[in-house]
Amino acid sequence: MDRVRDVRALPKAHLHLHFTGSMRPGTLLELADKYGVHLPEALSSGRPPRLRATDERGWFRFQRLYDAARSCLREPEDIRRLVREAAEEDVRDGSRWLEIQVDPTSYAPRLGGLIPALEIILDAVEETSRETGLGMRVLVAANRMKHPLDARTLARLAVRYRDRGVVGFGLSNDERRGLARDFDRAFAIARDGGLLAAPHGGELTGPASVRDCLDDLQAARIGHGVRVAEDPALMARLAEARVTCEVCPASNVALGVYEELADVPLRTLWDAGVPMALGADDPLLFGSRLAEQYEIAREHHAFTDHELAELARQSVRASAAPEDVRGKLLLEIDEWLAL
Repeated sequence: MDRVRDVRALPKAHLHLHFTGSMRPGTLLELADKYGVHLPEALSSGRPPRLRATDERGWFRFQRLYDAARSCLREPEDIRRLVREAAEEDVRDGSRWLEIQVDPTSYAPRLGGLIPALEIILDAVEETSRETGLGMRVLVAANRMKHPLDARTLARLAVRYRDRGVVGFGLSNDERRGLARDFDRAFAIARDGGLLAAPHGGELTGPASVRDCLDDLQAARIGHGVRVAEDPALMARLAEARVTCEVCPASNVALGVYEELADVPLRTLWDAGVPMALGADDPLLFGSRLAEQYEIAREHHAFTDHELAELARQSVRASAAPEDVRGKLLLEIDEWLAL
């Protein structure tokens, strides 16, 4: 029988974590008190809210909770605190490399504008990475609910700050709204500028949205992507092209994409050879962080320690970490198996 090792000690990369959603619940309560923000009970009860976003009303509620939490981030010191605490949580869970996803336009009104907002975030990431030892970079994400011209502006800004810690460009929010091809120019700008393309797809809608991300946006990674399990031919395409799905099991169930943790198609994707990078998505709203996603793979999908180690390797290989960092992490994963 395969030995059961501590998944928190397994070195790994974390590639799907949203900025506000990374906040500790206690921090949110303190910031809300600081600014006199009245939080809905779903955020103030100390328990993960009951969510279901498979219809537009449910997604609207999810987004409203997210916006309420984001309204509590008002000053540079709040940004620094969030980044530092997100890094601390990741380090505790065995993460050695974190790519945190953010739409700076959401924070610009309170932080002096779009460029100051991004610079505050990047400065916080650089400082935190230096202090914690966690490799940490930023993926700038456009909002598919906004006009594609806004996405182009963000893509140009992201490229401008490539040497300051921006490594990728994403597309988030409700994938049922806005066609992927509407954002093709923004992604071309990002790719031409040397950034990795990592749009969301294949979560709230089916395999077609994954195909659109590949065909229209030339994605190197897919945020979520789990619904590709419904299309064997498309899974084969992902496997052959080594396009990684950033799979977030806990959030898939919390949002009603699947009823039970055992229903998330981790085994289906694994057996098809689709690379995966497990992620926590929005721990503030879903109640679990990175290591728990590996526990889910172990407990609900019977992944052995050797398979969990390979999942960790896949997360490292799909990251934007420099080659020397990847090599070091892959060796550390082998050492975890040798324990």
